[in-house]
Order: sequence, then C-alpha cells, then structure tokens
Amino acid sequence: MSGVASGYDALEQKLTNSQPIVSARGLVKRFGRVTALDHCDFDLMPGEILGVIGDNGAGKSTLIKALSGAVKVDEGEIRVNGEKVSFSSPQEARRFGIETVYQNLALSPALSIADNLFLGRELRKTGIAGKLFFKLDRSEMEKRAREMLSNLGLTTIQNISQSVETLSGGQRQGVAVARAAAFGSKLIILDEPTAALGVKESRRVLELIQEVRENGIPIVLISHNMPHVFEVADRIHIHRLGKRLCVVDPRCCSMADAVAYMTGASEPAAEHLVS
Repeated sequence: MSGVASGYDALEQKLTNSQPIVSARGLVKRFGRVTALDHCDFDLMPGEILGVIGDNGAGKSTLIKALSGAVKVDEGEIRVNGEKVSFSSPQEARRFGIETVYQNLALSPALSIADNLFLGRELRKTGIAGKLFFKLDRSEMEKRAREMLSNLGLTTIQNISQSVETLSGGQRQGVAVARAAAFGSKLIILDEPTAALGVKESRRVLELIQEVRENGIPIVLISHNMPHVFEVADRIHIHRLGKRLCVVDPRCCSMADAVAYMTGASEPAAEHLVS
C-alpha cells in the first residue's frame, strides 16, 4: 500500500504544480430554448485520468462535443496548452491532438482492422504510384496497425486484415482506443467505453485506459458506471444543470456522496473537493 500511496502523492504533487493541458471557461451552448451548457468550466491536467459524471441531461455530452469540435459553443473559450482555440469541426480538434472514442465507436464493420485504424489518415505509397495514382501502402499500414495494437497489449487479435465485424465487443473497443492513442497527442476522450461490454471485456478496457495514461496521454472518461470511474480516475468532474458543480477526490469521496452531489440531494463537502 505504501507504494500506491506514494504514487498518488507524486501524482497529486504533479497536478498541483501543472497548468491544465486543456481548459474551458464560461462555455454556453443553447439549442433553442434549452441551455445545454450554462457558463461551464473544465480543466484537464497533464497525465491524469479525469472522470466526468452527471445525471442524464446534465450536459456532459454537449461539453465533450464542444471540446472535440463536434459542437460550436455560443459563448466562452477553450484553451489547449494555454493557447485559445476555436474548433469548427472534429478534424480541427484532431489537428490539436484531441481524439474522441464515442459510444458507437465510429468504426466501419466491413473494413479491416488496419483500414479502420488509418481511416481518413491512409498511407500512400512513395513515388508516382502514391502521388499520381493515390495507391495505398497497405503493407506499411498493416505493419503500423500491428504495432499500435501490440503497444496496448492487444495480442488476442491475430489477423490484422480481418474485418472489424468479426471481432468481439471488447476487441472493437480496443481497436477504437488504439486508434485514438496512436493519433491523440494531447488527450483522449472516452464516451461510455464499457457501456455495452461484459465483465471480462470491461476489465480489459479499464486496463487499456491505464496503459494509455502510462504512455503519458491524459484521458477524459465519461461514464455512468460509477465503480469503473472511481477505480481508474485521479479526479472526478461532477456535472449538474449544464455546468461543473465541483471536482472531487475519489480517494476520500464515496460513490454515495458523488451521487448525492450530482442529483442535488446534498451540497459538496469541502473535504471532498480538489482544485
């Protein structure tokens, strides 16, 4: 336990001394008469797993879509490494190193694993074949795809050319996470990554999340599965009524307390809060 405690202390010291890698202030997003984000704030520190929880309709999905470029906010600002940014599309967010794995995974079932990993980022052959005839370098894509999966310990996938529709739910989630880890240099956003998985596959996804973080990439984990969030998160952002209610420390805040805060049953206790 002492090793774990010292590890937590080192992380806490790192978070205290660091500037947010991604921050947002005063985000407002309205859909007609509905205010999905109401002057919302957000902070993600380098190297952390930040859990995001909230009741249905609290605005979590809109916040994530704003950070990933899928939604353009009406007011407020987003900063990446201190630089003010304005994303008009997910492609722009990706150029800043922000990758998102949505609940539906955004994979093409009929395409191979390698094709899915490089979807929209296909490698072309060198020389005239690639420049003029746009011929893809499939051997290099398959080689790199194997490396992506191996780096995350996804060794159960034997044939990199098999179609994604032949994979299990956990393996598909692994492919989506591997793609995000390969191209997300600043952060990876995971939206309900274990929602449709069994116990064993969920366990592997949680291990993948920790392995990605160990590679130095911070992660935002949105989930309704409280035990999963409390198991892997370093800090937990509680979202309520379109804004950040508070950020709590999962080491001293119980799941019952967190549920009470996000439903409005009680006010956040000072001893549970972290900056």
